Amino acid sequence: MAFFRQYIAPFFIVLIFAIALLAVSARIFLPSDMAAPAPITEEVGEASAESAIADLPPDLAIWIRGSAADSPVLTPLGSSVN
Repeated sequence: MAFFRQYIAPFFIVLIFAIALLAVSARIFLPSDMAAPAPITEEVGEASAESAIADLPPDLAIWIRGSAADSPVLTPLGSSVN
């Protein structure tokens, strides 16, 4: 057991560190357009977004839409949603 603790386990730790360092350093050699983060685009149409939300229960749809004003789940008791 001492052989494993002194030689094998540290070797695995150094090996995992080396693999992680190699993976992170590989970005240097990528073309400049691939090394940058992916662009964020908001070209999703309203119809496709609404059809994707249509299958969700009302209490989960609020997390997708981000609007609590028209949600019947989060309105105070006794008030009506217009």
